[in-house]
Amino acid sequence: MKKGNLIALLLAGGKGTRLQQLTKTLVKPAVPFGGKYRIIDFALSNCKNSGIETVGILTQYKPYVLHAHLGHCSYWNLFSHNGGLTILPPYQRGDSGVEWYEGTSHAVIQNMDFIEQYNPEYVAILSADQIYKMDYSLMLEQHIETRADCTIAVVEVPWEEACRFGLIKIDKRTYKIVDFEEKPESPTSNLASMGIYIFSWPVLKEYLLQEEQKEFTHRDFGKDIIPSMLCDGLQLYAYYFDKYWRDVGTVHSYWEANLDLLRGENNIFLQNPEWPIHTVENNEPPLFLAESAKLQQSLVSEGCEIYGTIEKSVVFNGVKVGRGARIKNAVILPHTTIEENVWIENAVVGSQSLIKNGVIIVSKNPEVQLMVVGNNEIVDPTIKDFVSKNNVISVMS
Repeated sequence: MKKGNLIALLLAGGKGTRLQQLTKTLVKPAVPFGGKYRIIDFALSNCKNSGIETVGILTQYKPYVLHAHLGHCSYWNLFSHNGGLTILPPYQRGDSGVEWYEGTSHAVIQNMDFIEQYNPEYVAILSADQIYKMDYSLMLEQHIETRADCTIAVVEVPWEEACRFGLIKIDKRTYKIVDFEEKPESPTSNLASMGIYIFSWPVLKEYLLQEEQKEFTHRDFGKDIIPSMLCDGLQLYAYYFDKYWRDVGTVHSYWEANLDLLRGENNIFLQNPEWPIHTVENNEPPLFLAESAKLQQSLVSEGCEIYGTIEKSVVFNGVKVGRGARIKNAVILPHTTIEENVWIENAVVGSQSLIKNGVIIVSKNPEVQLMVVGNNEIVDPTIKDFVSKNNVISVMS
């Protein structure tokens, strides 16, 4: 079939509150990842590499950085003459003012006109805040072969994390979905929905319109649309995904996903190199390592000046690390300055922050595993050895 029969919608408007200070000034899909990328680059690159030429990106919460990033659509080769990349924020639809997106399914129905102009047979609904490489065309092939009304990508997750996800039970012989629970307190399955769906468009359109007529609804795919389809006996199938995948919904999972890049077996960029992840290239000078610098098992990007010691860390572009500074098991976001004799361990430090001479950002509380500094903050020695109940350093810039 023609690839043009499938269009994709990326859900990129959520607040991402569990990423704490990292999303105070920008939406989660725009958060930097992996030394040079942003989280949304993975879903966008998957669309490009899968041959999807029409992509709508639904934005809402603090979208300015994300919109600027998406303005460079040439990096994903998604141009308007093929449908291309379209940003879809909420807008005023009549005399009642702007109608904000109230849930995932509500965001999609608000863009019905955008979808209908392409007359698609199939619509992919994609989360824009996950780290993975997937060929959506293979998922579409299964959807067509099984004559599914909806196909949901699924992955096995650790049992202790299962309550964070929509969980699915399947007929193991056919992969037909027999039950679905949205974030249950006591999971009975660890097969999690990845928040990646392919729908046959006429079916999805019918259920979206039905949902809008209900008096009580969450306007959400996991809480409303999927359960309604199952209840009505529609054909829902699971697409099993067994490669690297990380949901970076919490600051701890975000930290872990970055540090995964330091181990070859988990480094997603070393896996399937013919499936590149595209991003906006920064015009930065080459990395500078001074004579005093020491570097071990780390990713350090262009534009950095390193005079101290970096071990098992991911350091983004434009970061400066002073003499005598020690950084270990840390993620340092772009254009942050770390002055001399700073000690940072098991931490995430936001963009464009300043860590002054002698500051120690290390937890001395065994219950606190990760320290977090937000974006655009100044940390000075008056709060060194700081530990809070929420394992977050937060100071006025």
